Amino acid sequence: MFPEQMFRQYLQAHLREFQDEHGLWKLKGFIDLAHRVYSLNTDTKVISKALELMLAPFLFEFAKGHGYTIHSAPEQNFYPDYSLVAGQERIALDLKTTYRLPTNPTRVSGFTLGAFTGYFRSRGSNKNVGFPYGEYAKHYVVGVIYSKTTAAIEPTIYALEQLHEIPTPIFDLEVIVAEKWRVAGDMPGSGNTKNIGSIKTIEGLRHESGPFMALGDEGASVFDAYWSEYMTSDMARAAQLPKPLFKNLRQYLAYRNRPDLLARLEQAGLDD
Repeated sequence: MFPEQMFRQYLQAHLREFQDEHGLWKLKGFIDLAHRVYSLNTDTKVISKALELMLAPFLFEFAKGHGYTIHSAPEQNFYPDYSLVAGQERIALDLKTTYRLPTNPTRVSGFTLGAFTGYFRSRGSNKNVGFPYGEYAKHYVVGVIYSKTTAAIEPTIYALEQLHEIPTPIFDLEVIVAEKWRVAGDMPGSGNTKNIGSIKTIEGLRHESGPFMALGDEGASVFDAYWSEYMTSDMARAAQLPKPLFKNLRQYLAYRNRPDLLARLEQAGLDD
């Protein structure tokens, strides 16, 4: 066990073995019983799953080495990917991946940080969650940031002896560990989905400097309240409202009559 403020640093340090000094992508493809290697392309779904599979042994090693039992999500659509348990303490670890934008490598496409409905609002519920959301002491994102190659990669089968000839679909890997509310943005992850979106600057993700962080000691509680009350257009119509009551954090703080927090947010001048 660690002091609360040290958990992130210890896990980040442990995962440096996964992220070597060159940020190399170590997986070359999938191998069959005939020792044929099937190369990978830049399909984000495949890359994401491969990265998660590669990270998992490091997380299990960390958990076992520091007195935690680790529970994997029983289904793909469950939150979080892994639950670390020691006595009554529960810590959520959710694995996420994102790529640098080719037009602006200081920004990424962004993480989705789990639902803002269901278990997030009904915090005693067991539906689609490893343990009831309210039982977790902390919620961490273990995120991998990478760059995609711009070269075209054709599906090819290689012999095992040709490993070093196999093209690399991604490069410049960086692993971050961040507390969820600290890197959350104030917009859904994509479109009209009911997932919390992250901030999208790499520096912001590295230093956990999302908009809720600007609110000081009330940041975590405002994060919970904001996303518990957030509505998509469809949700507003279902509630017989002409439109959502707010669309971003500034509007929410005004709606809740918190000029003090609004002033802090404006002073921070954050760009997600």
